[in-house]
Amino acid sequence: MKRIIFLISMALITLTSFGQDTYLHCGKILDVATGKYLTDHTIVVTGNTISAIEKGYKTPANASINVVDLKGKTILPGLIDFHVHIEGESSPTTYLDEFRLEAADIAFRAQEIAGRTLRTGFTSVRDLGGSGVNIALRDAINRGLVQGPRIFTAGKAIGTTGGHADPTNGYRSDLAGDPGPAEGVINGVADARKAVRQRYKNGADCIKITATGGVLSMAHNSQNPQFTLEEIKEICKVASDYGYHVAAHAHGDEGMQRAIIGGVKTIEHGTLMSEETMELMKKHDAYLVPTITAGKEVSINAKKPGYFPERIAQKALEIGPKIQNTFAKAYKKGVGIAFGTDAGVYTHGENAREFVYMVEAGMPEIEAIKSATMTNAMILKKENELGQVKEGFLADIIAVEGDPLKDISVLGKVDFVMKDGEVIK
Repeated sequence: MKRIIFLISMALITLTSFGQDTYLHCGKILDVATGKYLTDHTIVVTGNTISAIEKGYKTPANASINVVDLKGKTILPGLIDFHVHIEGESSPTTYLDEFRLEAADIAFRAQEIAGRTLRTGFTSVRDLGGSGVNIALRDAINRGLVQGPRIFTAGKAIGTTGGHADPTNGYRSDLAGDPGPAEGVINGVADARKAVRQRYKNGADCIKITATGGVLSMAHNSQNPQFTLEEIKEICKVASDYGYHVAAHAHGDEGMQRAIIGGVKTIEHGTLMSEETMELMKKHDAYLVPTITAGKEVSINAKKPGYFPERIAQKALEIGPKIQNTFAKAYKKGVGIAFGTDAGVYTHGENAREFVYMVEAGMPEIEAIKSATMTNAMILKKENELGQVKEGFLADIIAVEGDPLKDISVLGKVDFVMKDGEVIK
């Protein structure tokens, strides 16, 4: 009965509280910056902003329909996943779908994925590569046409001919053609410059390169370096001109070192990272986005007959099982960690699994939560808007049962989601 009353209250708030403040009566609010709780407080939301956080349970004199009872819940800022692929989801038909699905098919699928992601408490994501539908989806969400997380997208990732982000890998020669910077394939400094500018023209928010081979493409190698240092430096220089940071997919150590020296901000996966590279990351203030969940998932799927093409299954078994151990070493070494999962390689909506694996590998619960809130907000240059439940910040707020500082798995069962001041769940 209590559950029914709660759901009805949420519906009434959504339908009737337009233009009114919303009052959240909160049992415990996690201050991510300190790792401590505020107990028995009211969060006042005006428009899309947290306008006040007050001691006690405040109720407006003129209305009751815009009061949400979260007294039995733990309140956190909306979570930020720094590595997703919002357009799709791994399946045994993934490689056939490249030839079968229209852009409209991808768009409808992406819309459902976006809603699913948001309802699990991830109110912002960084999308690191798709067909361009990701940019249109971001704009549709921002205009209020569909529900989804706040998306910061790289558009189409940038690779080299035959490299991990070459969209024609594995195609027969008469279909492959010779893709260039517009399609995300570069060879040389001039191409590198043009590819970044093309992403600016397309409306991307950041840049993603594939600094080494990868697992899930038909490229032959999972770890060889695939850019020259000069190419990476040019990408990072031009990206900086446009206010972008650069993320680098990287499994192999040499490619990682070139990426870090070249100026990238985040290393995605980092599977075969050496201690020398860890020190390099600290020196250059680069962050590791571990994606442990994806590593575990591809290892499982590689053992299913026919799930992956043989070449990919072999690479998945080589790379996937090593990611969690590398993360543990990097964290203990003092490398900065930014939370990211590679959702799309596994099922979207299960992003919170990553927290469990991070804690399992030795990261304290509060540090794992901070990596998915304050750290990611800082890299996005949104540290004064996102990542904390704080006056003046955007009203991205979630609530769970239990204490995530004692049991991180409760973040996988989000009961309440507010994004931009709107109650979603």
